[in-house]
Amino acid sequence: MRGEGGVGVGMEAEAVDWAGLRHHYGSAEDVPRLLRRCAGPDPDDADDASFELLNVLFHQGGWICSAASAALPFVLGLAATPQVPSRLALLELVAMLAREAGRVEERFLDPGWAPAWRRALPEVLRLLENPEPEIRRAAADVLGACGSPGEAVLPGLLRCWEAETDPATRLELVLSLGHAVRRAPAGAHGTGASALLRGLLDAPQPQLRLAAVHALAPADPCLPARRLDDVLEALRDPGVESWRHTSSVRTGVLGVHHWTSGLFDGPDPAFTLGVLADHHDDERRVAALAQAGGLLSRWRSPAAPLLPRLVGRLDDPAAEVRFRAVELLACLGRTAAAHADDAAALLTDGATRATRGREGVGEAAVWALARMNDPRCLPSLVEFVAGARSGFASYSVHSAADERHPVRLPSLSEVLHRLPDHAGTLLPAVRDRLGTVTDDRLLHRLCGVLAEWGPAAEQAVPRLLGLLEDDRTWTAAATALAGIGRGGTEARSVLLSRVRAGGPHEGLAAWAYWRVCGDPGPALEVLGRGLAEQRIRHPELRRLAALGAHAAPHADLLRAMTADADPWPRVEAAHALWAATGDTETTVPVLTAVVRGLAEGRYLPVMLPAVRHLARIGPPARPAADLLREVPAGDRRLRSSGGWEGFTQDETIRSAVRELLDAASA
Repeated sequence: MRGEGGVGVGMEAEAVDWAGLRHHYGSAEDVPRLLRRCAGPDPDDADDASFELLNVLFHQGGWICSAASAALPFVLGLAATPQVPSRLALLELVAMLAREAGRVEERFLDPGWAPAWRRALPEVLRLLENPEPEIRRAAADVLGACGSPGEAVLPGLLRCWEAETDPATRLELVLSLGHAVRRAPAGAHGTGASALLRGLLDAPQPQLRLAAVHALAPADPCLPARRLDDVLEALRDPGVESWRHTSSVRTGVLGVHHWTSGLFDGPDPAFTLGVLADHHDDERRVAALAQAGGLLSRWRSPAAPLLPRLVGRLDDPAAEVRFRAVELLACLGRTAAAHADDAAALLTDGATRATRGREGVGEAAVWALARMNDPRCLPSLVEFVAGARSGFASYSVHSAADERHPVRLPSLSEVLHRLPDHAGTLLPAVRDRLGTVTDDRLLHRLCGVLAEWGPAAEQAVPRLLGLLEDDRTWTAAATALAGIGRGGTEARSVLLSRVRAGGPHEGLAAWAYWRVCGDPGPALEVLGRGLAEQRIRHPELRRLAALGAHAAPHADLLRAMTADADPWPRVEAAHALWAATGDTETTVPVLTAVVRGLAEGRYLPVMLPAVRHLARIGPPARPAADLLREVPAGDRRLRSSGGWEGFTQDETIRSAVRELLDAASA
């Protein structure tokens, strides 16, 4: 079994029944071919093959497949062969598999993995003596990741430490020793390794001290705070770049900042304030703001001490630093309103980020002022609505909440949605753009803004009437007219004809007809039919709730839907049932169950409408109010999204809970 012109994989592989083994994509009969390609002479093809091998054997983790156990000795054999061009990628695969094997439940772990790993361990230990430092680093990473007892790997790691002179490999060894010590029973090797790590806390090299803090912190969570000065010195030291060459961390300044921030759990801003101190290097200042964004996205209390530092970065010489600083002011919104003048000073800043979107510093200032409800954002927004090029996204981008803060601007429509107080100033530009826009998606977004502004957008009705006649654009116009309400009565005949024509959007036409002229008949017929046929979704249930007592004939079907497995229809059906019948005995417990997680610091988007519905119910919702009484004062942000959206989610749900508390006590 040999790569063409390359290194032999070994005859033993021929004896494996690969077709009888499984990986993430099915039969493992393709594994020998991938191993041969990894051993081939073409570096590019070998890299491609190693990536494909990682994909089939690991993919996104979650289990250790039988093919991984069988492939392990051959992967390590290739990694130990100097002529193989993809050695590091193969060792990375081994580290990922070894780490995952220690995480997954036993039922997801192939029975052959443990014996295969025991047989492979001596080969990994021999790689610690490899003449190439990058191979020694990768081997140390594998030994840190694996689940082998500490006493089995510590002697080899300690011998390597004594002989090692390469700075990046020494950092990797410190981290691996930390992992191994935590897996070691009390014994000579464990005691010696622990003493070594403790001694490195006072090493002359800042990066070794940082590595020791990382290695020891899991067993001593208070250690990072005690050694804060050492940590900050290491992050400001030029040697921080050496982490880029390690196997497990393998990142530059920004990544090391983020990795190290994980040592400081909780809202205490001391670490963040430390990294925000002045530094001559642009990347260090960018990394400091990234750290600030991560902390502010998780906790509310650090805003007060961090705000002056953020404002101090608004005149930074680096455009990326200025952008990030004013973007964080935008995230904080009215919390940062006292610094609106500082943000406004950047409105004419024409510098852009070195990103694909080329977002501008001035545009971030517009967004910050919009979040503060400051009218100085309006002239620029009028220009952008009219078609001037901007760095605002053309569509909504959502990210999950995690430890990082994704730095990005919203879409232009998302900005406009948040400015109903200034609809009068913005409306002429939006109305005029409706007549020139050729992008259907942009048209729908602009009409969504008009719907959000409601009656304040009534001056746009004549333009919407024209769009309503067009088969391509009528749904966008109907959405806007439904939001505007009675001001759009001239549309009633066209909307009624759209209802009678049927089709997939008849429900929208019937809903808009009800909103503009107050006749519930068509909407009741269409929504009731969808409810009876069990093809109604939660937006339609929300419309049914708006019909109030008119929807009472559908009470039994709505009551049945309050037991739906999906929380969205459950919440909206409960609200519609209450709106139609006044039933609180069924609805309040259903809605209260959905919001219970808020009291424990968990947030899902479905909780917001549930809280708002409970607030409308008023005093009968007191059980939910009692449950959520402490939520508004909580420090941890309530969010399911990352970036600016997480901040707005937190603000909105807290405001809704406060409304519930007031309504329930009325």
